[in-house]
Amino acid sequence: METQLKIAILGVGPDGIEGLPTRGRDLLQQAVVVLGPPTVLDRLGSFGARRIPIGLNIGETLETLGKLDPNQQIVVVVGGDPLFYGLARYLCEKLGKDRFEVLPHVSSMQLAFARIKESWEDAYLGNLENTTLPKILDRIRTAETVGLFSSNQVGPKELAREMLARGIDYFRIHVCENLGTPGERITSGELPEILLMNFDPLNVIILRRKEGRPDLLVAAGRFWPFGNPDDAFAQSRPKTGLITQSEVRALALAQMVLHQGTICWDIGAGSGAVAIEAARFCEPATVYAIEEDPADFHLIQANAQTMGVTNVKAILGRAPEVLADLPDPDAIFVGGIAHEIACVLDRAWHRLRPGGRLVANVATIEALSEVYRRLKELSGPNGQLEVRLIQISRGVDQLNALRLEPLSPSFLLKAEKPIGMNA
Repeated sequence: METQLKIAILGVGPDGIEGLPTRGRDLLQQAVVVLGPPTVLDRLGSFGARRIPIGLNIGETLETLGKLDPNQQIVVVVGGDPLFYGLARYLCEKLGKDRFEVLPHVSSMQLAFARIKESWEDAYLGNLENTTLPKILDRIRTAETVGLFSSNQVGPKELAREMLARGIDYFRIHVCENLGTPGERITSGELPEILLMNFDPLNVIILRRKEGRPDLLVAAGRFWPFGNPDDAFAQSRPKTGLITQSEVRALALAQMVLHQGTICWDIGAGSGAVAIEAARFCEPATVYAIEEDPADFHLIQANAQTMGVTNVKAILGRAPEVLADLPDPDAIFVGGIAHEIACVLDRAWHRLRPGGRLVANVATIEALSEVYRRLKELSGPNGQLEVRLIQISRGVDQLNALRLEPLSPSFLLKAEKPIGMNA
């Protein structure tokens, strides 16, 4: 029985075959079939294998691979690092990692950051070819450093024009063209300067936030009543990403059954996302956002102002101590509390009005167990306690194909205080 050979996915740089490691050259010499974009195949010069050009339709590439003899050496060549916004990830997901051997080359993104001598370890990296421009712009707003691959439709000039039109004028831009070739050019400047220039389609864009400039969000008219994207809220570092996710936020607000005049507490409010969206339902009543971190306390105020919400009152302090001076609530949301959770729940439940609802969002099994046990005791035999596991995957376009990117799962608990219960 013949041994099935691994398909080699080989990253190729601008210097072509000369820049390949010995293993890469050996694989090309052994190859019966070599697949790759025409521009990458041209870098390799002449070789004895059959050439099959491939394009952006990776479904067709997958179909072509399926028709080839797996007992012969097959090589797929791509530009740069095949696992960095490249073909390798998709093929490994579809056919299995054991079918492949991956030999990366330095990616053009790595070269671009090296040319301007900046670190990219904390940068937001994106691809204008497979991500919508509005989504890219929302991510840029709160980033320090951004690296982007251009597309045929959106290059440096188009990106700069859209950023300026939305007031995102607090970045310095670097455009890195034809990296690693004799035609390499690095252009650094201000966004308005880029509007007057022309660039080769083969480029990488890097944005660096200017010092001292705050996060600027979208205009108030673009905000939704609830379920706004996570990036619509300015968040403090290093806690960026710990916000109650938009889908979970929408479910929590529904469980709280908010209406005009509802008094609401958000305990452990963070950047204030839940409190701000709850406030739109509760007007003219006040939503109290309790937060012990001074940086987040100020973010709550800034986010509320940006979103045009006037009935959120940020409370700086630690629960349960600061709850004593607040009016009794009709609804409570508890999130982001890692200490004294039982004590916080006890005090909040005691103050909750009969018929009111307490909703808690936790991320770990240990927290779920503790919160569930305490809420079950507090609500008593006549109380209503519900638990939901929230598992969300968001669709992401990658190389003209749709994949689902899972978010971290969390648990949503809702307890309703029985009418007639006073404590």
